[in-house]
Amino acid sequence: MEKRKLKNSELDRKSISEFKEAKKTPIIVILDNIRSLNNIGSVFRTSDAFLIEKIYLCGITAQPPHKDIHKTALGATETVSWSYAEDTLDVIFKLKEEGIKVYAIEQAENSTMLHNFKTELNNKYAIVFGNEVKGVQQKVVNLCDGVIEIPQLGSKHSLNISVSTGIVIWDLFSKMTFSTN
Repeated sequence: MEKRKLKNSELDRKSISEFKEAKKTPIIVILDNIRSLNNIGSVFRTSDAFLIEKIYLCGITAQPPHKDIHKTALGATETVSWSYAEDTLDVIFKLKEEGIKVYAIEQAENSTMLHNFKTELNNKYAIVFGNEVKGVQQKVVNLCDGVIEIPQLGSKHSLNISVSTGIVIWDLFSKMTFSTN
């Protein structure tokens, strides 16, 4: 069996307009005070890969255009819908009023381990990722419908926000897209 790597021209990439018109995965990403521009760009790139509906950039989280965001986003700031809000709580209040389930991605009491989290058909989810040092603000965690935790077995119990985003988005995307329930 041949294992030839595919060329970029063979990847069936969507144009910006095709991406904008495509049916989106019902996931919204909220970045709560992310300080690293490279992490922000990585979140955009992962969100593009899985047709995420929208990203909210909150608090100190930088906004495109910025060369350091662009360096890791590779143009995903042009495809993925995004907006800025000064206060993460305002975004969560708004989304919950719209019937969207909001979950903090954090280590907390009574959290649900990611592998045990069940998505429900026809639900839209917002997932909140926090600051690289302090995590998701406690007042934000308090307002969320729940907390999802990524199981970790090593000594650090700390993942980079861009890695956490990739893990959680893939898990939710695969449950929503490939689940037979």
